[in-house]
Amino acid sequence: MRLNRNFTVIFVGTALACGGDDLEPKVVTQYSAIVEANYADALAKATALDVAIKAFTAAPSAATLAAAKTAWNAARTPYVQSEAYRFYDGPIDDAVTGPEGRINAWPMDEVFIDYVAGSSVSAGIIGGTEPITRALLVSKNEQGGEKNIATGFHAIEFLLWGQDFDVAGPGQRPFTDYTTELNAARRKTYLETVSALLVADLTQVHDAWAPGAAYPTALSAGSTNDALQKILTGMGSLSGAELSGERMTVALDNRDQEDEHSCFSDTTHLDILNDAISVQNVWFGKYGSNDGPGIDELVTAKDADLSARVTASMAASITAIQAIPAPFDQAIVSEAGRVKVKAAIDALKAETNLIAEVATTLGVTLNLE
Repeated sequence: MRLNRNFTVIFVGTALACGGDDLEPKVVTQYSAIVEANYADALAKATALDVAIKAFTAAPSAATLAAAKTAWNAARTPYVQSEAYRFYDGPIDDAVTGPEGRINAWPMDEVFIDYVAGSSVSAGIIGGTEPITRALLVSKNEQGGEKNIATGFHAIEFLLWGQDFDVAGPGQRPFTDYTTELNAARRKTYLETVSALLVADLTQVHDAWAPGAAYPTALSAGSTNDALQKILTGMGSLSGAELSGERMTVALDNRDQEDEHSCFSDTTHLDILNDAISVQNVWFGKYGSNDGPGIDELVTAKDADLSARVTASMAASITAIQAIPAPFDQAIVSEAGRVKVKAAIDALKAETNLIAEVATTLGVTLNLE
């Protein structure tokens, strides 16, 4: 599910003036640096996932399937931590060239890809007759509806775990789906193809942020006010309408597993946590060992109290998210779990309001949903 389809941000700004020390351009430059570092990590982990998937399809077994699942989990962390770089039509979600819809679209109708409980064993693309190629999967993705997802992390997740019918754990797709079951060969081809496409799409996004590439060069050369509008839009959109809204409130209100992000692997709680960390990383200008001037320093120079409140609010959001009992699909239906989910939603909303206050302090007005 991609918020930018119907999410509008209106910018009304004035020239930013935070002193004469050139801190603003340094913050913008550091932002580009952490974006590149984050996408490099995401690409490396997706490449490792692709290697694990090829090992699995070459010799399907319980062990190689488990290794592929472990690699998928490892690849999710850096990718989800990159999501604060979205929502302003940058390289990841440019309206024409952005591959986000092929990388992380959700929720998905599983039967669009493969059999599900109660369906024909020859359901979906895998049950069809068209040769499974990258071009086919790209053309099929979201064909006929937003839930007709054919590519990306969640297609791979479904192909590895299968549907989740276990209240205590994730899906339990047997490795024999890739050996003796009907359509095993097509299932292998699909998994290999969709994994290679994920690597290609993340390569595209990473290369767009590489040092000297057109996008980060233009971002640094342009107005710092415009750059800060983009940065704060990404932060506020993720913490607000996307994370606390689409990804948490919808699932909480509907009490429906189908509305949770990573429903096959039961790792939605980690998605939520890493999205919150994504926003915090941008605030501090930090990703991994790459640490430099962040938005926090700009705000501290103008309003130290506000800066401290934002830092505390982000920490409170992360603490509240960590308190949600896993798996998320059980938290949204148990009374105790629902209280914890609601507390985390409220913390993220408070954080989003403070991000809007930061924008005002820095001379950028955001109209966040």
